[in-house]
Amino acid sequence: MPEIKNTKDLRSADDVASTRSTTLAQTAVMVETADNPVNGNNGNNGHGGQGVGKGHNGHLTSGRLLARNTVWNLIGGGAPMIVAVFCIPILIRGLGTDRFGVLTLAWALIGYASLFDLGLGRALTQLVAQKLGAGKEREIPSLAWTSLVLMLLLGIVGTAAVFLISPWLVHGGLNVPDPLEPETLQAFRLLGLSIPFVITTAGLRGLLEAHQRFGLINSLRIPMGVFTFAGPMLVLPFSKSLVPVVGMLVAGRIAAWAAHLLVCLRFLPDLGHSIMWKRSAAVPLLRFGGWMTVTNVVGPLLVMLDRFLIGALVSMTAVAYYATPFEVVIKFLVLPSALVGVMFPAFSASFVQNSERTALLFSRSVKFLFLVLFPVMLCTVTLAQNGLRLWLGPEFTEHSFRVLQWLAVGVFINSLAQVPFTFLQGAGRPDLTAKLHLIELPLYLGLLWWLVNTRGIEGAAIAWSARVAVDAMLLFGLAKRFLPGKNGIRLRTAVLLAMALLVLALAALLEGPIVKSFFLLGTTLCFVFVAWFRVLTPEERTLADVSRL
Repeated sequence: MPEIKNTKDLRSADDVASTRSTTLAQTAVMVETADNPVNGNNGNNGHGGQGVGKGHNGHLTSGRLLARNTVWNLIGGGAPMIVAVFCIPILIRGLGTDRFGVLTLAWALIGYASLFDLGLGRALTQLVAQKLGAGKEREIPSLAWTSLVLMLLLGIVGTAAVFLISPWLVHGGLNVPDPLEPETLQAFRLLGLSIPFVITTAGLRGLLEAHQRFGLINSLRIPMGVFTFAGPMLVLPFSKSLVPVVGMLVAGRIAAWAAHLLVCLRFLPDLGHSIMWKRSAAVPLLRFGGWMTVTNVVGPLLVMLDRFLIGALVSMTAVAYYATPFEVVIKFLVLPSALVGVMFPAFSASFVQNSERTALLFSRSVKFLFLVLFPVMLCTVTLAQNGLRLWLGPEFTEHSFRVLQWLAVGVFINSLAQVPFTFLQGAGRPDLTAKLHLIELPLYLGLLWWLVNTRGIEGAAIAWSARVAVDAMLLFGLAKRFLPGKNGIRLRTAVLLAMALLVLALAALLEGPIVKSFFLLGTTLCFVFVAWFRVLTPEERTLADVSRL
């Protein structure tokens, strides 16, 4: 949406059509209202805050800023993936399969090192965003340093744990070839040294996220992500050993930590005045982080259990037939992940400041994901069989296309559920999402066991999609308890979602390219009509008109 500063700017559109000057002038007010829904008052709403634009740090929930930051997140997440496509074949040829296998474990350890922070990085983002929304900026330095000190201590514990467990992993836990055991052990210990830097980098990044500085974050994230794959390649002309390869990764992480620290000190100069420990700040950090840790542990189990159970009950071949479409369709979560990464601090700041604004952000986030992802999932479900046959051949398609269709429906539902999930955590209730996951885990395991035994890999896809559907309903129900009025969750949204699921179910039954083509054309036209007249509000339709001028 283009920036509109005043009605004078709008009236410059007279050369397009003089009769639209009144409409455009009204739109200027709508644009202002979209970023500042409280008209002329202080925005007090029971949370003790003020309206966006008139309250404390109201610009942090501006629609333009949030949209721009979402794009930044998409770029930051996508750029390293593109580099990986080119670097991984070179690394496999240069290191050999066995060494590359160890390198993938090193990447995984770095990626999951944040588990050692007990959720403190996310907790810091939420609490700092709340302080910004409440106008308590003076309390941020002590909160930040308390969190970083705690994370440093946890990182040291993580380093000790890696040093202790590495000999067992190398000599017994993992099937490492005998000639590679010495260098693998040294590589794992080098990785252990990086854990304090990786964890505290997450805390520094969380501090920037709370201030909605995603441009800065991704300007650091992109080179760091690229170096993760390109760094080991720099070693190949000189050595094939894992020790210098992993050493390059560790050096990159230390450099990233230093860059994040310098950016934080420059952007938040109060941090550099003194390093403060505040015992009272540690309690809410640990409480929030503890529940986040439960989610961080249980969440991956809910995602990965199906593959292990298929391998145990069916075969490893069946795992390949299941995992391949899963890895394809799960990539669509990049978009909701980019959005909710931005919305998490926005929800935290606005909830203490203006809950009506929070409801508006919630509603528009769900609406945006629905409008963008439904056409994508419709094409995926309709063309699953044709696409897989073209990509992987008829034999693979016969086993996997139904799996792809079920999982596409599940990912669509799960994408929408990311919004209430993030809202509840941003509102300071990570205990609700953690308890929900703890309840779901045994129930899902039982359902998964039964459906895999009775329907094989298609049963696993059904179980996963059913679990995320129930999860979504519960999350939306919990979110409704905290959102004011009817702005956050509307009956119309539920009806549209039900209709969308019926359309996806019909798409899965179609056969023949001609039938599918006409179905996609007709459904797309109907979707555009419904989206314009039934999903978008009059204000949003007017803003869309202005954006095309």
